[in-house]
Amino acid sequence: MNETATLPIERIAQAIVVIRGQKVLLDEDLAALYGVETRRLNEQVRRNAERFPTDFMFQLDDAEYAALISQIATSKPGRGGRRKLPLAFTEHGAIMAATVLNSPRAVEVSVYVVRAFVRLRETLASNQKLAARLDALEQKTELLSLQHETFSHNTRAQLKQVFEALRQLMAPPDDPPKRPIGFVTDEKKSRDKG
Repeated sequence: MNETATLPIERIAQAIVVIRGQKVLLDEDLAALYGVETRRLNEQVRRNAERFPTDFMFQLDDAEYAALISQIATSKPGRGGRRKLPLAFTEHGAIMAATVLNSPRAVEVSVYVVRAFVRLRETLASNQKLAARLDALEQKTELLSLQHETFSHNTRAQLKQVFEALRQLMAPPDDPPKRPIGFVTDEKKSRDKG
């Protein structure tokens, strides 16, 4: 893949944001990519509203726009900035916008837009696979840790039994006094007892 093809895809991917749980391009970013003014893009979209159902395009509400302003550098209202809330285009909406603009640049760049969305999906899928593998590894580690703790506890208990048995073997026996060797008379027996 050559660098000229990679650069636009990276630039487009950086412009994609998540709003309402969907990956979208804002109208001003899409217009810049397609080489038209934002108002011209929005005019064509409004003229062809039937081509843009809510799963292709939607308008941000005040709260979403305020959150977006705090996240990215956009001009503030009242300072020559936007007068209307921006439109957000999903992957399909961005392609449809290229068809209603009907300019060679829009058609050319729409291919890169699709590739950027595909790359984001692949990255997300890759990250999800990695996260799943990480979770599985964490569970295995926990299981091994529990098994080790159980093994360690059992080993300590067994070693304790071994040490106790060794101590018992090392202790002097508590035998009764030994009988003297040889002949013992009854008189001597009674003296030793008394």
